[in-house]
Amino acid sequence: MSTVQTSGLGVPAGLAHDTLTAAFAHQVTTRPDAPALRDLGGDDAVTWAAYDRRARWLAAGLAARGVAHGDAVGLMLTNRVEFHLLDVAVLLLGGTPFSVYNTSSAEQLEYLFGNAGNRVVLAESRFADVIRAAGVADDDLIVIDAPGGGDGSTGLTALEAAGERHLADGFDLDAAIAAVSPDDVATLIYTSGTTGPPKGVELTHANLIADWRSVAALMPTREGGRLLSYLPCAHLADRFISHYGAIGSGACITCVPDPTRVLEALVETRPTMFAGVPRIWEKLQAALAAKARATPPLQAAIDAGPASTDPAHVAVRDALLEQLGFDQLDWAGSGAAPIAAEVLDFFAAIGLPISEVWGMSEVGCVGTANPMHDLRYGTVGVPLPGIEVRLADDGELLLRGPNVMKGYRGMPEKTAEALDADGWMHTGDVATIDDDGYVTIVDRKKELIINAAGKNMSPANIERALKGAGPLIGQACVIGDRRPYNVALLVLDPDGAAGLDPDDPDVRARVDAEVAAANARLSRVEQIKRYALLSDEWLPDGEELTPTMKLKRRGIADKYGDVIEGLYADG
Repeated sequence: MSTVQTSGLGVPAGLAHDTLTAAFAHQVTTRPDAPALRDLGGDDAVTWAAYDRRARWLAAGLAARGVAHGDAVGLMLTNRVEFHLLDVAVLLLGGTPFSVYNTSSAEQLEYLFGNAGNRVVLAESRFADVIRAAGVADDDLIVIDAPGGGDGSTGLTALEAAGERHLADGFDLDAAIAAVSPDDVATLIYTSGTTGPPKGVELTHANLIADWRSVAALMPTREGGRLLSYLPCAHLADRFISHYGAIGSGACITCVPDPTRVLEALVETRPTMFAGVPRIWEKLQAALAAKARATPPLQAAIDAGPASTDPAHVAVRDALLEQLGFDQLDWAGSGAAPIAAEVLDFFAAIGLPISEVWGMSEVGCVGTANPMHDLRYGTVGVPLPGIEVRLADDGELLLRGPNVMKGYRGMPEKTAEALDADGWMHTGDVATIDDDGYVTIVDRKKELIINAAGKNMSPANIERALKGAGPLIGQACVIGDRRPYNVALLVLDPDGAAGLDPDDPDVRARVDAEVAAANARLSRVEQIKRYALLSDEWLPDGEELTPTMKLKRRGIADKYGDVIEGLYADG
C-alpha cells in the first residue's frame, strides 16, 4: 500500500502566471482567509490576506530606505514567518532577495555581500555582530528583532510602520509590482564553494516558475497543501519546495526553527509534500530499524515488503505512517546528494515510496525525478517535462530548458564555461542514460578517482556503499586518485553510534564488519583496503562538510594528510 495521493492533482493554477509576484497575488485573491504561514507550535497562522498586507507594508518600508527595482537585499534569518514576509516584500519591489548561511563567518559574508552588491541586510540580532564585522554599516542593517522604543516595537514593526506612512504619502507600490518582469532576478543562490569561492547563481522569476511547472507536471501537487520549512533558507531546496512552492500552490508553510524538531513538525503538520536530504532519511531509517527490531509485527511487515497485502502488514504500516505524520503525503523526495538504495527499499517496505531527484542551483532546483508511478532506485529518474538532457562525449550530463539560470553574478567567464552557445548547461556530473530515459549519476566530473592503474571510479558510489552497510558509519571519504588502492576516512554516526568510543576494539570490529559488507558489493578495484576511524565529528559548514553536507575533499585531504599517508605508508 502506498501513501501517495494522486487523484485530482495536477499543475496548480498559481503556476499559470509568469512571475512569482503574480502567482502570489493569485493566492491572495483566491484564498484570502486560508492559512499561509505559521511557526511550529504556534496557535495562529498568518492568512494569505495578512501575508499580502504585511508584505506590502514591508515593501514600502524598504522603498523608503532606498530599495528599488533590481536591487539585491541580503537576508540572514532562521526558519521563521518573518523570512517569508520579507522575501516577498523585496520581490514586490522588483528586487532580488537572497539568503546567506547562518554559520557564515565575517570573511565569507564580506565576499558574498560584495559579489551580490546589496546595500541593505535584514537579519536577526544574533547575527548582527558578524554582519557588522563583515563591513555592513548600521544604517544598512535592519535587525528585525531589535527593540524599538518603549512601546515594545521592534526593527520589523518599525519598518512596517514606516511602510504604512510611505504608502499614505503616495508611494505607488502597485506600479512597482506591475513593473516586475519574468526576466528579473528573483534570487541569488550561492554555491557551496567546494573547489573555490562561491558563485552566485542568478535565478529569474521565469526560471523558478518554469521549474515548478515541470515538477508539478510530473509529481502530484495539490492546491492549498501543507509544507515544512526546515532546511537553511540559503539552501535552494528550502526556498524552492516551501517558499516558492507555497506561492505557486497556495500551501501553508510551517516554519521549523530547529532541524532537530523535524519529526515533531511532521506529526503536528502532516505535510502533503516533503523533501529531505539523504541524511534526514538515513537518520529516520536508523531510528525505525531499531524500533522494528524491538517490535516483531513491524519487523514482519517490513520483511514482507511493499507488495504484501496481508491485512496485518497493511495495518501495521498504516499505523506507523500515521505516527510519523506521513499519512497524508502526495509525494516524498530525496535529493542534494546520492542516497543508498537500501534506504529507499526500507521506506518502500513501510509504505512510503521516495522519489530520488537530481538537480542543482543552476537549473532552478530540480532537473530530473523518479515518477511516483515508476520509481527506479539507483537512478535519479527522467528529465522533467519541458527539459532536455544529453551526454557529452566524455559522459558529462548536459541539460537545457527554461529553468536554466541567467548566469553567475558578476562572473561572465564562469558563466561562459557552464553555459554553451546552444543553451546547454554543463552540469559537471558524469552520468548514464538508459533506453527509457532514466538518468544515473556516476559522480562529479572533477571528483572521479583514477587510480595508479588508470581505472576510473566514483568515490561517491563507494562512500554510499560504506554508509549504507550498517548503522555505525555516518560519514566516509574515499581516497585513491593516482594511488595503488583505495582507502577511506570514516566517522561514526552521531545517532547510530551514540556513546560509542571509536578506539574500543568491539566498535572497531563492528566497523570492520560494515566495511567488509560494503566491499562485498563493490568490484575488487573499488574496495577499501584500509581505513582510519576518526574520533572527530564532521559538522555542516565545518572544515570537512559544506552547509549542505557535501564533502570538502580538498579540505579533508589537507587536514588529514598525515593520516592518509599513514594508510599508504607500508604498502
